[in-house]
Amino acid sequence: MTPELRRTLGVFDAVVIGLGSMVGAGIFAALGPAAAAGGSWLLVGLALAAAVAYCNAMSSARLAALYPSSGGTYVYGRERLGDFWGYLAGWAFVVGKTASCAAMALTVGSYAWPEHSRAVAVAAVVVLTAVDYGGVRKSALVTRVIVAVVLAVLAALAVTLAVSDAADPGRLAPGGGTGPGGGTGPGGGTGPGGVLQAAGLLFFAFAGYARIATLGEEVRDPARTIPRAVPLALGAALAVYAAVAAAALAVLGAAGLGAAEAPLAAAAEAAGADWLGPVVRTAAVVAALGSLLALILGVSRTTLAMARDGHLPRGLAAVHPRFRVPHRAGLAVGAVVAVVAATVDVRGAIGFSSFGVLVYYAVANASAWTLPSRAARVTAGCGLTGCLVLALSLPAVSAIAGTGVLAVGAVLYALRRRHDGGGGASA
Repeated sequence: MTPELRRTLGVFDAVVIGLGSMVGAGIFAALGPAAAAGGSWLLVGLALAAAVAYCNAMSSARLAALYPSSGGTYVYGRERLGDFWGYLAGWAFVVGKTASCAAMALTVGSYAWPEHSRAVAVAAVVVLTAVDYGGVRKSALVTRVIVAVVLAVLAALAVTLAVSDAADPGRLAPGGGTGPGGGTGPGGGTGPGGVLQAAGLLFFAFAGYARIATLGEEVRDPARTIPRAVPLALGAALAVYAAVAAAALAVLGAAGLGAAEAPLAAAAEAAGADWLGPVVRTAAVVAALGSLLALILGVSRTTLAMARDGHLPRGLAAVHPRFRVPHRAGLAVGAVVAVVAATVDVRGAIGFSSFGVLVYYAVANASAWTLPSRAARVTAGCGLTGCLVLALSLPAVSAIAGTGVLAVGAVLYALRRRHDGGGGASA
């Protein structure tokens, strides 16, 4: 038996970890591409993504209260649906979120030092892996500082944009995408497909809302803490996203927002607030670092759970005797992420990650469907349908690559069962 992790996180720390991963991953990375896909229907896409995320969050919270151990949906799928489905969820999470870690590391590099973005990305991975090695409580404290800084900058940006002379409330209405440069912009007359694609991209921005579920073994009173923390984190992120997206859309319109490489910095410049540009870029780096830290935490804990069951090398299940963290799993995840960050591009990593995350939450909703509560089944059914629809809205290359990696995982699972004489991991 391996020793249990130390329970040190309360509701506030849990909310901060989830909020830190969402804000860092989304508002700086997904807003521009989502505007290009959904055009002036961007806010509708945001609402749709939030609705799917809410269903997923409630399913995850209900399951986490029943199974308060590290691993998240890997554990839920195993306990409610069977060993294979838990394994598939864990495989999708580890692979998809490893790609997401690389995307966040590359975001740090591209904002901080574009000429050497890959070197900066690798350095960021090394530093944050060391922070995680020192203990989850220290990681939560670092994330709390990051979230405070980023939220302060985003609040200042939203207010500045909203009160500027460049803001036009008419651009917020569907079809009102005319921006400072004229025209309706990408997707100004978009159809349902564009709205769904925008929602799929923005779902990536919400994907950190249930990060606390993967830390269930390190939460105090998990049956109470997790169901409270997950919707609180989601609601806070949605409020931030809606305020900033509406303000930026009012200033730039769908055209400007969808075409900008750094949309929030571009909005600040269009509003005449040039002083905010460098501040926003700095906040983007800080936010991406916060997201990367939370992602490393989640991936390493799922790796720990899978290693405990023998789906990954059992040596990764070791818990440090002093810091009480899965130190080998954390180091392994950090090493893989560093290699990926040194070799792939941001867009490919984000598309691949989105597919893996949607599969992960599809299994979570399928698991929640087996709960006796009627409310749980209704929420799970909506969440499962939403995950499948958004997965189908992703670019074909992302879906094909994701399906291929899931197939590889299924083959490895079958080979392991044959090696073990047809038995699966113990529940």
